[in-house]
Amino acid sequence: MTKHSIIVMGVSGCGKTTIGDLVARELGVPFLDGDSLHPVENVAKMAAGTPLTDEDRWPWLATVGAELANAGDGGLVLACSALRRSYRDAVRKQAPDTVFLHLHGSKDVLKARTEGRTGHFMPPALLDSQLATLEPLGADEAGFVVDIAAPVDEVVASALANIAAVVPPAAGGEGTRPRQFDVDLSAAPFNLDDGALAWVEETISSMTLEEKIGQLFINHNNGYSPEYLDGVLENYHVGGMRYRPGPSAAVQEHIRYAQSKSRVPLLIASNPEMGGAGSCDDGTFVSTHLQAGSHPDKDIARQMGQVAGVETAALGCNWAFAPIVDIHYNWRNTVISTRSFGNTPEVVVERAKEYFDGISESPTVCAMKHFPGDGVDERDQHVVTSYNTFSYEEWDRTYGHVYREMIGHGVQSIMVGHIGAPEVSRHFRPGLSDADILPATLAPELLQDLLRGELGFNGLVLTDASQMVGLTQAQKRKELVPATIAAGCDMFLFFRNPAEDFQFMLDGYKSGVITEQRLHDALRRILGLKASLGLHRKSLDELVPPAAALSVIGSDAHRAIAAEVADKTVTLVKDTAGNLPITPETHPRIRLYGISGGADFTRADPLAYLETVKEELVAAGFEVDLFRTAEQREAAGETGVNFMSVLAEEATADYADRYDAAFVFANVKGFAQEAAIRIKWSSPMAAEIPWYATEVPTVFVSLNQPNHLIDVPMVKTAIHAHAGSREAIRAAVAKIQGKSEFQGTFNENVFCDSFDTRL
Repeated sequence: MTKHSIIVMGVSGCGKTTIGDLVARELGVPFLDGDSLHPVENVAKMAAGTPLTDEDRWPWLATVGAELANAGDGGLVLACSALRRSYRDAVRKQAPDTVFLHLHGSKDVLKARTEGRTGHFMPPALLDSQLATLEPLGADEAGFVVDIAAPVDEVVASALANIAAVVPPAAGGEGTRPRQFDVDLSAAPFNLDDGALAWVEETISSMTLEEKIGQLFINHNNGYSPEYLDGVLENYHVGGMRYRPGPSAAVQEHIRYAQSKSRVPLLIASNPEMGGAGSCDDGTFVSTHLQAGSHPDKDIARQMGQVAGVETAALGCNWAFAPIVDIHYNWRNTVISTRSFGNTPEVVVERAKEYFDGISESPTVCAMKHFPGDGVDERDQHVVTSYNTFSYEEWDRTYGHVYREMIGHGVQSIMVGHIGAPEVSRHFRPGLSDADILPATLAPELLQDLLRGELGFNGLVLTDASQMVGLTQAQKRKELVPATIAAGCDMFLFFRNPAEDFQFMLDGYKSGVITEQRLHDALRRILGLKASLGLHRKSLDELVPPAAALSVIGSDAHRAIAAEVADKTVTLVKDTAGNLPITPETHPRIRLYGISGGADFTRADPLAYLETVKEELVAAGFEVDLFRTAEQREAAGETGVNFMSVLAEEATADYADRYDAAFVFANVKGFAQEAAIRIKWSSPMAAEIPWYATEVPTVFVSLNQPNHLIDVPMVKTAIHAHAGSREAIRAAVAKIQGKSEFQGTFNENVFCDSFDTRL
């Protein structure tokens, strides 16, 4: 296979990007604009009209050379001015076989082109400086000169002929690999026919610049009013939307209005990670991802996907931000502890494929998340940048395996997390310093070299929510907004301030941070995804189903699936003291404790689930006495209580005379508000901490997190019920009594790497 390492060089205005892109297409290799490799400090200088110094250039030129050296088997065509011999030598130091294609033009031709050009770093006034700096190729340099005065097709033909003469074909070569970075809408996962391809190109050609920029954004709809939607669509021309959950009827009407006001059909996203729950208030909770991985029956994941697809499609959604394909290696990580199918690549691949197949029965495309993979760092990128610290080889065997399998399975889009991967980045950028490690959303080596190149992903790439501090701590907002698209993302998830972010993206295009090629490639992927759903052929009535379609949401059939899944997945983690079964006949008097993470951003009552628990226990025949903390008692109007008085009152010698058993139900949440979640007791030495495990049989039931044994190792009976739904609570109560067998499975993360949690 012939490997082409080509730099298209020359002064500003000579057509490096245009000719380089066309030459690369003909050779069937990737094209990369060297300007996209400049650090932000260089970009700012150039945009201000300030010439770069050589000290500015050396690191950039080393990166350019590394790109060529690390290119795939077919090679790479890269646009880079390379005006001085010393600059070219710096590139050759990294990539000795580089061939330089010098696009030469007279000063008059170059001046005419630069004066008529917008959207680029280099002001025309700096042309004279560049011409004075230019040092022609030496006789000992591999390269050639092509005159740009000829028509573009002739320039390209001349360049190709010279390349063929200079670059010898490899012995026994079978041609070059297909181009990596430009989308092929006729191939998977889009598979568009000629009519759909024509619609994509015609739609792009009909757009204003502002409409093109708008397509890059996915709005988070913070209001349901028509006036709000009018403002978003008229001012920002967004390509997609996600909405705040509400009653299904209101959500559907909201989506219907949005589609009716958009010139280009919208991608309408939801977060159906648990079935229909989360997409509307009355959606069906089927299971968490962990729950779907906690039983030998892989069909649970398919059922979760099926319910998710049916219920979200009824609302008018067409894009699922799921499945989650992270691997839960670190038990301390609580952002994906319940949102990962498990702690091995094998279970994640198996269950993610089942989910994808289930949801794909509905007119929905998927965005798997969060590339390059969460679950190694314990921190949450909602509040801080986190890192996947695996070596390249280890990453390739684990997360790489998952992504290859899912890409081959047909997944249409990938959500990129604000997660850095230092050793993987250094595989593609040797010598990259710690300070230069960026979250994947800003890292072209992860998005282009790895995801597009090595993994061969042809679909759409979107950022995770842009307000997350994992992204915002990396760069100034005005820099990072366009930088995500320049790095290889196609869509930007959520405005922080709509007017500001839109302008930042527009300015990024005009300054050249986002090249013409990158913008149009992103647009083709966005519109291609819409066309793959057939949105371009649908009337408004077909884009959003009629109100009658909402009858499937929360239906009896879906609730029955949820109950069946709950029964299968309630898991006995340990019962080392042989406390079970506990029945109203053997242990009638139950002291019930509830543990939560406190109120979170949803503002829901964090202990509301306790009423359901009490109802189910009473219905089973138990006498239930609910413990209340000092704070709860004060809120109810009681005076003269504090945590010490409550402890003195609770922890008395006659505890075992008053109660036959203690049940602790924990529903600890706090998602996206803490770097990692642990039990937070109501006070120091709180009365609800299971000191009483030595007094009476004590059963601890988690309704959410799997890592609680690190905080309650003293309990001898631990159950993971996975969810605070009535179905899960009812199933747990039945199994505590021995009325049905525990069927759920667990992985070693539940023991939190501590010996005492197993006792």
